[in-house]
Amino acid sequence: MISMTGFAARRGAAAGYSWTWDLRSVNGKGLDLRLRLPDWIDGLEVAVRAELQKAISRGNVSLTLKVTQDEGAGAAAFQLNENALNAALLALARVEAAAVDMGVSLRKPTAADVLTLRGVVDATAQETDTTPLRQALLGDLPGLLQDFAAMRQAEGKALAAVLSGQLDRIASLTADAQRETEARAEAQADQLRENLARVLAATAAVDETRLAQELALLAVKTDVTEELDRLAAHVSAARAHVADPAPSGRKLDFLMQEFMREANTLCSKAQSLALTRIGLDLKTVIDQMREQVQNVE
Repeated sequence: MISMTGFAARRGAAAGYSWTWDLRSVNGKGLDLRLRLPDWIDGLEVAVRAELQKAISRGNVSLTLKVTQDEGAGAAAFQLNENALNAALLALARVEAAAVDMGVSLRKPTAADVLTLRGVVDATAQETDTTPLRQALLGDLPGLLQDFAAMRQAEGKALAAVLSGQLDRIASLTADAQRETEARAEAQADQLRENLARVLAATAAVDETRLAQELALLAVKTDVTEELDRLAAHVSAARAHVADPAPSGRKLDFLMQEFMREANTLCSKAQSLALTRIGLDLKTVIDQMREQVQNVE
């Protein structure tokens, strides 16, 4: 059994970059992928989405990737513009000459000052090929997914133990209901005989056909044999799904609805305080189990 709740983080570095993965998920009706990836890495999102869809079948999944460039990697290439440099130096010479003529003292410009003049330096950003980075990231992704799957499997193992305990409780309550039904039958028979004797004593003539119909209707309304049989069958089916390594969350969720339907019918047919209490206990356990099933993939 696999849980839809999971988390994994991973760091890596290659191709002049370092990165951090953050992958987490919670329960969901289907698979909802929310990716926050650098859009300047060509083809990365399509490839990552495909890998996630292979590895995960259900859950609200959020994946964040932060990439930083190592210091000095991919620095811009600087090139001197000879014409602009000559024009700048000539302009500086003219400025200095004019200053001397006017008796103004100027600070001597440094080479760094000259480089900051507009047009002297052409800074052309080198076009970066992101293919090596994308390959490195995709090569690191399986490790992240493996850690993520390990946590979801650990959570799933704990879920399976909880669900198995709850199924044991439902099976025990179903057995209690069966015993109480048998005990109730004797009490119902005694009560029916008393009521029938009272009716016969007060009525000169009784329509035997109508009486038989009423007795049959009463028996149907209070018979819970089918409900108890279906509860036992649902327990067996749920145990099989819990033990099945394939994703079984949807099937278990459907079974929870069937469990609750039988428990509600049992309560409505109880005609016994003890059987009603058992039915209410069943509903409590089933509701608790349904909450746990919501996290099963």
